[in-house]
Amino acid sequence: MPDFFASDALLPTGWARDVRFAVDARGDLVSVAAGATADGAERLAGPVLPGLADLHSHAFQRAMAGLGERAGPQGDNFWSWRDIMYRFIRRLAPRDVEAVATQLYVELVRHGFTSVCEFHYVHNDPDGERYDVPTELSDRIVAASAASGIGLTLLPVLYQASGFGGTAPNDGQKRFVLDDDSYADLVERLVRRHRGDPQVCVGIAPHSLRAVTPPALKAALAMLDRLDADAPVHIHIAEQPKEVADCKVWSGTTPVDWLLANAPVDRRWCLVHATHVTPAEVDAMAKRHAVVGICPATEANLGDGLFPFGDFLKAGGVFGVGTDSNVSTSPVEELRWLDYGQRLVHLGRNVTHRPEGASTGAFLFERARAGGAQAAGRRTGALTPGYRADFVVLDDGHPALVGRAPETLVDAWLYCGNANPVRDVVVGGQWVVREGHHRHGEQAAADFAKTARKLLA
Repeated sequence: MPDFFASDALLPTGWARDVRFAVDARGDLVSVAAGATADGAERLAGPVLPGLADLHSHAFQRAMAGLGERAGPQGDNFWSWRDIMYRFIRRLAPRDVEAVATQLYVELVRHGFTSVCEFHYVHNDPDGERYDVPTELSDRIVAASAASGIGLTLLPVLYQASGFGGTAPNDGQKRFVLDDDSYADLVERLVRRHRGDPQVCVGIAPHSLRAVTPPALKAALAMLDRLDADAPVHIHIAEQPKEVADCKVWSGTTPVDWLLANAPVDRRWCLVHATHVTPAEVDAMAKRHAVVGICPATEANLGDGLFPFGDFLKAGGVFGVGTDSNVSTSPVEELRWLDYGQRLVHLGRNVTHRPEGASTGAFLFERARAGGAQAAGRRTGALTPGYRADFVVLDDGHPALVGRAPETLVDAWLYCGNANPVRDVVVGGQWVVREGHHRHGEQAAADFAKTARKLLA
């Protein structure tokens, strides 16, 4: 594989000039040298950043974005939106899942995400029966990631109940439900099939404490440890006040408190949302080094609330961002609104990172890059040997970036409008986007349009 050369690149030590990247056949960086020559290397035509991981996605929801924006007879909230989602998924065929996921992943890559954690919970056919090939819908997600070029952390979801204490699932949830043995079979098939694939990592996702009983959670964790003791574990937690209240009725305590007391939560875990938490829980999550997955655009869309981000940072917490329901597909929007939420709460500017002269944008990007990579369980998000050769090339002639010094580029990218200045994207050493055009973008758009028309008819 040819070397790559960048006039300016953001390395772990900061911005560097004249950087040469050597990449092996697997798509990993084997050397990174600043102050090098470009002789024989493929030039990257702009400033280069490491790619970000989208640490929380439900791909199929991209096709239903906008369907829940009509006022109902009573106050609308997460739970009324969920009823719309349940009706929508009844129509999804396997080819629809693949078409929607491919379009989503193309959009993510074009905006600068080079990997995605897919929290995948549609396993069964519309009648709740398993497909003849148990991995049918998971395979569609893998196919979509391959077509789009994005790196994938596939997180098959364990979902067995409609409420705390093992309440029987309702009719809208029958496409999600697997018993312990069926779930273990699904995960084992996927782990063994993709073991050693540098573009695919398989972990697990107990959906939430309301959807998984304690014995089922314990069994799933033991099963994963037997297969891969380092694989990531993601879970929805404390997203809604009703969830917290119901958990207290069931257990006498809150979801986060219960989880930290009853599960081996550590750096392999990603606690998604964690919106409604106490100061003690903020400190406890930070001390466990778990990633908190924050999804500002979706959390705003659903009226979830604001995570206590400033307190979590002060406690040394690790975070990343996700697109969740995919009402947005841009890291810019997720990071910007993560910061803007704090500005609105604290009635001030640049409140996220306070040292005088520090770049708010660069701080958010760096911390989200590291946290997202940790949650993905893949060696991504840093331009350094041993990591994936994932390059995001900015167009420094774009109106938002023109004339900017490298040290101000990330601030300009995150805070200067909504037009996308990502010029090129390389994932695992392979060109995926060039001059703003995705290599399979036209076909993905055509397949998605056909699928959307059918689903929304």
